[in-house]
Amino acid sequence: MYRNGEVSEDEAAEALEGLRIEVIDGMARIDTGRNVRCGMPEVVLAEGKEPAAFAAIMLAQVKAASRCVATRVSPEHLVALQARLPPDVRMEHRKAARAVILSTGGEPGPRVGTVAILTAGTSDIPVAEEARLIAEEMGCEVRTAYDVGVAGIHRLFSALKDVIPADVFIVAAGREGTLPAIVAGLVDRPVIGVPVSTGYGYMGGGEAALASMLQACSVLAVVNIDAGFTAGAFAAQIARGGGRR
Repeated sequence: MYRNGEVSEDEAAEALEGLRIEVIDGMARIDTGRNVRCGMPEVVLAEGKEPAAFAAIMLAQVKAASRCVATRVSPEHLVALQARLPPDVRMEHRKAARAVILSTGGEPGPRVGTVAILTAGTSDIPVAEEARLIAEEMGCEVRTAYDVGVAGIHRLFSALKDVIPADVFIVAAGREGTLPAIVAGLVDRPVIGVPVSTGYGYMGGGEAALASMLQACSVLAVVNIDAGFTAGAFAAQIARGGGRR
C-alpha cells in the first residue's frame, strides 16, 4: 500500500510499530505495539509469575515503551522489582489498586472523556481502583464515588450528582450485585457492571453478583468477576469515543 502511494510514510511506520513484539528470555512475548494498534497499553499480570521473571518482563517493557503497568502485584513482586530497578526508571506503587507503574518519563496523553466509577461497598474498592488506573492510563478523567450500595440506597443519589456528567459508568458490587442495575435505571449513559468476589455462603465469591448482573432488567454490560482491568479499558474506549464526537 505504501509502494502504491495509498498510505503515507508516517502511516506505514505506525502500522509496523503496532506489530512490534519483544521476546524476553525465550519465555514472554511482550506486545510493545498494543497501544498503537489497539489504543490501550500492554499491561502485565503479575499474578502467577515468579518474581524475578516478572521484574525482567517489566524492565524490558518500560525500556521499549517508556511506560508500563502491572496489576495484581504481590509484596514479593515489589521486592524483586525494587531490587532490579535502574536509576533512570521511576516506580509508582498504587497500593489500593494492587498495581505498579514504571516510567522513564512518559505520561498518559491529554484527558479525553470521563469515566465514573462507583462501588457498592468498601470491599469493592481494590477492583474499582484497578479499573481507575487503567482508564487514567488510557487518557480519561476519572471520577469516583465509593460505598454507595443498596444497604443504604439514599447514599447513591447525592453520589451520582458528584460524578455526572460522565461518558460511561463502571459499577462494582459483590454479594448480591444489585447496584449496577439500579444505576443503569437512573442514568442515560452506558453502564458496565463488575461483579466482585466479596460475599460468602451460597453462590459466594462473586457468583451471585455475576448472575444478578446478567439477569438485570436494566440495560448494562457485564465483565467477569474482579475484572477491573477489562472494565477500565472498555470504559476508556467508550469515553474516548464520546470525547471525539
